[in-house]
Amino acid sequence: MEFPRVRSVLAFRGPSRGFNAPVRNVIPCRVCCPLRLQPLLASNRRIAGLHRASRGRTLRSCLTKDKSTSGVASVTSSVHPGVDGQPNVIQVLESRGLIDAVTSPEIYAVCARPVAVYVGFDPTADSLHLGNLLGLLVLRWFQRLGHRPVAIIGGATARIGDPSGKRVERPLLDASVIEQNALGIAENLRQVLEFRDDALHPTEPLILNNHHWLGGIRLLDFLRDVGKLARVGTMLSKESVRLRMQSDEGLSFTEFTYQLLQGYDFAYLYRNHGVLLQAGGSDQWGNIVAGLELTRKLYGGTVHGLTFPLLTTKDGKKLGKTEKGAVWLSPKRLSPYEFYQYLFKVADEDVCAYLRKLTFLPLHQIDELEQALSHPEQSGYLPNTAQKLLAAEVTRIVHGDKGVETALAATAVAAPGHVPSKDSKGNSPLRADVLEAVSSSMPNATLSRSALVGATLVDVMVRAGLQKTKSEARRLIANGGAYLNDEKVNDHGRVIDAKDLLEGRLLLLAAGKKNKMLVRVVDSS
Repeated sequence: MEFPRVRSVLAFRGPSRGFNAPVRNVIPCRVCCPLRLQPLLASNRRIAGLHRASRGRTLRSCLTKDKSTSGVASVTSSVHPGVDGQPNVIQVLESRGLIDAVTSPEIYAVCARPVAVYVGFDPTADSLHLGNLLGLLVLRWFQRLGHRPVAIIGGATARIGDPSGKRVERPLLDASVIEQNALGIAENLRQVLEFRDDALHPTEPLILNNHHWLGGIRLLDFLRDVGKLARVGTMLSKESVRLRMQSDEGLSFTEFTYQLLQGYDFAYLYRNHGVLLQAGGSDQWGNIVAGLELTRKLYGGTVHGLTFPLLTTKDGKKLGKTEKGAVWLSPKRLSPYEFYQYLFKVADEDVCAYLRKLTFLPLHQIDELEQALSHPEQSGYLPNTAQKLLAAEVTRIVHGDKGVETALAATAVAAPGHVPSKDSKGNSPLRADVLEAVSSSMPNATLSRSALVGATLVDVMVRAGLQKTKSEARRLIANGGAYLNDEKVNDHGRVIDAKDLLEGRLLLLAAGKKNKMLVRVVDSS
C-alpha cells in the first residue's frame, strides 16, 4: 500500500539577524510519534520518510514512526475528523487521487477545522483550460467540505513568467493583455466555484489579484526584506530551475525570481487573509515550499502545502491538448459541445480515473462502473457508457445544465442520419444555438438573404458549394439524399422560405447522412 508522501520544506535559511524559528520535529497528529523530516535531495526524491500519496480509494491513515523498519514511516489506521462532522477534505482528496504530496502530516489536523486555502492562476491566456480544472476542483472540494477557497489571479507574476514545466522562456505579455486575460479567468472561477455573494459566509470564495500587493513594492525594499532570506544555492536546486539551467535556452534572472514572488504571495495571504494552506500542481512544489518558509521567516507563521498530480493519460501525455490547441473552459473559446466531445473520446483505460478526479460522483458508483467496464460480457456494459457520464458531469461543472443540454442536442444533430422529432405543432426542434455549437465540425458557407429566400434548394446547394452542378443536385434529390434542416426533401422544385431560416440566420443542408453544411445568412449590403 502506498500512502501520502511528505516532502521536506527546507527552502530558506534563517536570517543572520532578527527572528530565527527553531528547527522542529513534525508531529503528524495527537496519536502519532514525532517524525523528523529529512531534507529533500534534488537527485533523490524517494528517500526514507518521503511517501507518495496513494491513488487508492479508501480513506488514508496518518504516519507514525516504526522502529522495526529502520525509521521508515508505517501506517496506522486513523480516520481524521473534518469540519462540522463532514469528512476530512485531505482524506477525500486522497481517496480520489487528487493528492501527490503534502508538506506535513499535520495537514490532516489543520483541516479538521475551517481554513482558507489558495490556488494561483497566472493570466497567460484569456481562459483557463482543462489542465487548470484540477486546481479549481480542489478548491471546490474544500468549499464543499466547509473551507474557504481563495483564488489568486497572477496579474503581477504573469508579467514575469513561471519557468516550471517550460523548456523555453514564456513570451512577455503587455500589461493591457494581462488585465484583459485576468477578466476572462475571473469568469472561469465563477463558472466552477459556488458564489453566494455573501462576503461573511465562511465558504464564500475570495478572488484576488496579486498585482494589488506586488505591483507597488519597490525593488530595494523587496531585496532587503525578502531577498535576504533566500539562498541562491537552495533556489538553484529547484527542479524547474535546474532543468532550465541545463538546457540550451538557459534561464533568465527574471524567471529565476519567480519563486520569490509566489512565495511572497503566500506570506501576504497568511498575514492579511489568514490563509493557512496552498495547493498547486506537482510542478509547483518548489514555489509552494518557498512560500512556506518565507511565511515562517517573515511572520513566524506555520502554513502548509499540498500538490495534486498533473492531469495525464496512462501513457503520460497531458490531458487537455488537441490538434487545434487547448481544451478551454471559456465557452467563447470552445463551445460546450466541443468540450463535451473531447471528454467523450477519452480512452477506456483512463475514463474511471478521470471520473474520480474530475467529478463529484460517489466513489462507489464509479467503482461499480469500473467493474462493469472490466467485464462487459457478464455485466452487459454498453460501449462509451462511462465516457458519456464523464463528458456530461464535467460539462455540467464547467458550463452548467444549459451547457449539457446544448452539448447533447448538438451531438445528436452532428450524428450521421439524425432525424429530429417534431413538436406538437409540427415544427422542427432544431435550434440555432445548437447549430452554432457544431459549426466547427462541418463545412460552413455564407450566403446573402436575397440569394436564399425564394431560391430553389437546387440553386442553394450549388451556390453553397455542397453540389458542383444543378444536375448533381437534382440527381441527389431524386435519389432521396438531400436534406434541409435535417428533413429529407424529395421535390427538386422545393423553394427556400423565410421560415426555413433558423432564427433568420442559419440553414442546415446535407448531401446524404454524413455530408452536412451550415449556411450562414447575411443581409445584402
